[in-house]
Amino acid sequence: MMHISITGLKPKGILSYLHFWTLAIPSFRQAQAAKGNLFCEVKRVNGFQCTLTAWENRELMLEFMRRGTHLKAMKSFHTIATGRTFGFESDKIPSWEEAFEMLEKKGKKY
Repeated sequence: MMHISITGLKPKGILSYLHFWTLAIPSFRQAQAAKGNLFCEVKRVNGFQCTLTAWENRELMLEFMRRGTHLKAMKSFHTIATGRTFGFESDKIPSWEEAFEMLEKKGKKY
């Protein structure tokens, strides 16, 4: 089983949008290189900047999440964006359509 993580964020305005990208791009690169990352994609869906990642396990995902640029991005999140996150265990990586539907229905709203 893998740990699947889905995020969908909307920057709050033009300045927030610029700040968002200064954090999002390095965070994505950090995820790609992180120990235990099996899959990492980004996509704009219905106005949300989304990520879909798959990890060997939840512990390795949390290790990534709590370090480096991603930690800095999480600390800035409430000032620059709104959105949702959702994580779950699965034996397959969902399609983007499936992932966004789960995010809307089951995701924790911020």
